[in-house]
Amino acid sequence: MSSPENVLQNDTAEEIPQQLQGKKLTWKDSLDLESCKVGSGGHHRSKGEEWSLILHLAFQSLGVVYGDLGTSPLYVFPSTFPDGIKHNDDILGVLSLIFYTITLLPLIKYIFIVLRANDNGDGGTFALYSMICRYAKLGLIPSQEAEDRDVSTFHLELSNNRMKRAFTIKNKLENSKIFKFFLLFAAMLGTSMVIGDGVLTPCISVLSAVGGIKNATKAMTEAAILVLLFMVQRFGTDKVGYSFAPIICVWLLFIAGIGVYNIFKFDPLVVKAINPKYIVDYFRRNKDKAWVSLGGVILCITGSEALFADVGHFTVRSIQISTCILIYPAIILQYTGQASFLRKNNDLVLDTFYKSIPGRMYWPTFVVAVLASIIASQSMISGTFSIIQQSLSLGCFPRVKIVHTSAKYKGQVYIPEVNYLLMVACVFITIGFRTTIKIGNAYGIAVVFVMTLTSAFLVLVMIMIWKTHIVLIILYVLIIGSIELVYLSSVLFKFDQGGYLPLAFALFLMSVMYIWNYVYRKKYFYELDHKISPDKVKEIMVENKSYRLPGLAIFYSELVHGIPPIFKHYVDNVPALHSVLVFVSIKSLPISKVPVEERFLFRRVQSNDFHVYRCVVRYGYTDIRNKQEPFEKILVEGLKVFIREDYMGMAHALDRGEKDGEVEDGGSTKGENTDDEIAKEEEAMDRDIEVLDKAWRCGVVHFVGEHDVVASKGSGIGKRIMIDYAYNFLKKNLRQSNKMFDIPQKRMLKVGMTYEL
Repeated sequence: MSSPENVLQNDTAEEIPQQLQGKKLTWKDSLDLESCKVGSGGHHRSKGEEWSLILHLAFQSLGVVYGDLGTSPLYVFPSTFPDGIKHNDDILGVLSLIFYTITLLPLIKYIFIVLRANDNGDGGTFALYSMICRYAKLGLIPSQEAEDRDVSTFHLELSNNRMKRAFTIKNKLENSKIFKFFLLFAAMLGTSMVIGDGVLTPCISVLSAVGGIKNATKAMTEAAILVLLFMVQRFGTDKVGYSFAPIICVWLLFIAGIGVYNIFKFDPLVVKAINPKYIVDYFRRNKDKAWVSLGGVILCITGSEALFADVGHFTVRSIQISTCILIYPAIILQYTGQASFLRKNNDLVLDTFYKSIPGRMYWPTFVVAVLASIIASQSMISGTFSIIQQSLSLGCFPRVKIVHTSAKYKGQVYIPEVNYLLMVACVFITIGFRTTIKIGNAYGIAVVFVMTLTSAFLVLVMIMIWKTHIVLIILYVLIIGSIELVYLSSVLFKFDQGGYLPLAFALFLMSVMYIWNYVYRKKYFYELDHKISPDKVKEIMVENKSYRLPGLAIFYSELVHGIPPIFKHYVDNVPALHSVLVFVSIKSLPISKVPVEERFLFRRVQSNDFHVYRCVVRYGYTDIRNKQEPFEKILVEGLKVFIREDYMGMAHALDRGEKDGEVEDGGSTKGENTDDEIAKEEEAMDRDIEVLDKAWRCGVVHFVGEHDVVASKGSGIGKRIMIDYAYNFLKKNLRQSNKMFDIPQKRMLKVGMTYEL
């Protein structure tokens, strides 16, 4: 991994002013200089990729993205007809519903619309939320600066004739605090539902797959498979990833072939279900029972959210190709084959999939079905890890350990605490429910809630970012939105039949996320209100000028604007300072990735001879933090680059007759005085770098604030419960900041403070 020095040293003094043309610089605030280096080049593959690479990624995506969607034929018809088939044409009505549901939602909505709304190549509920917050001031997450907007590689062509509408809506929403909270709650709800999906997927997939073997033996239990599944998570998906795609590919070929066989063997005319008239007839015959059965039909699109959530591992084009060429035809053929089989075997609906398999193909299909179900579970569990990582980075989830299981794919992560909690939840749910029908009711609510929330976020993207024509937005809402709302009303009807589970689970997770985010914001604004002014820093530095210890001291804080109060607290108790001080703010941006060369923003705390610097270290929510990069070394090298460029900028300004960014009347001044000034600046630059090198060799000390938070006097009972009990309970039982950023224990000092929030 290249350091900032290697990347930035290539920039010459002549190039810097060209980059800054048209931008008024204030040399006292070097964030302007640093932010100009943030390029707009994408970090994902361009549209001109070679087709061989796209096809390779399309094949790999089979093993990561489609396990859940591809195994849905195991349980859809049994969940739709739990009480048996009352009329033979009901099969055609349900098949028509399945066909149009798969066509409109996964295919048209996700593949051709939602995938375009990726955030720097990454997808998911939080990616949509963060993208919206970046284009409008709708986020409650603090410390969003102008410089951070330039980090994004997501740039869109705006349509001028629709900007007025978008601008008006944007302003109204930005001025609504209620809407900001609503948007955050919606993002948390969507995230919680996806996590609930990660709990339910292993249960229903394994129960459905193992259901076929119970006819022959009961030696294999669901609980044992689930425990084994979660125990291997620590090895990471990368080690078994290459075996996943071939298995899913074989599975899709199996179900497509079996589907074609059943169509020709039992009832070829079943293909007439493409006529939506059979949907109308189905509802006329069954009325409210048909509406209730939609809770089973919706299971045919389980895993559709993975098409969007996992796009960061691949490309939009590769997922579109694999879906259209293999996934969509295979599952449509399988459902059509099952319907053809049921037309002649109404009484076998509760075990449709396995009963419809030709005799000699039974055991090979069963083995592949179990493997495919495990892979389906794997994809949603991995998705859960990724979503929690995003929430954690944006201050919306308690600290947990993030283990990156692959050096090649940064998105592949493992969270031990969450893994074991998911395992326990899956085992208890499987033992408690025992049947796929009840779990399917819970599963349906999780699926439809996430899809509906994605549509809501997408409408905001269409209005404010894409500037989509109003007619197209209305069509989307009327067609896609109305379908999802009808399905949502159906699954909510089964609330007392297992549907309460994901909602209860989501409510618990949302409570934890909101409590953590609430105190996170309160702590930040407390530090912002109690920050130390530059004049106060100068006063402290002057008082302690004769008490400078050799070495480099790094003070960590979440505060971006100003010097944190921990510094004053430390000086009051230890009246001696190190020769070089750096105030580091680890900042999470609402984007997916920040390149290493764009990660550090430096500024100097005047005067120069104090050797005090501020540094903002910026990470996206999928970036690796200090695990595989020598953080101290990169920070010091980046600081050297900043010092050189700071002095080069001043020297260049002197050479052009400028000082502090202001051009004097009469043009440039070049003479002996200017040459002397430039020489002095170069000497000062060498001296500052020498002081930094000497401090680096003497050793680095990391100062971490150990903040105790209590509710301020006079706070209401709700606030006291959230801060004094709920938050402090989570904090005591989860990881601290020094473990999150791998700060060396031997060189770390904790400075305790109490914040009254």
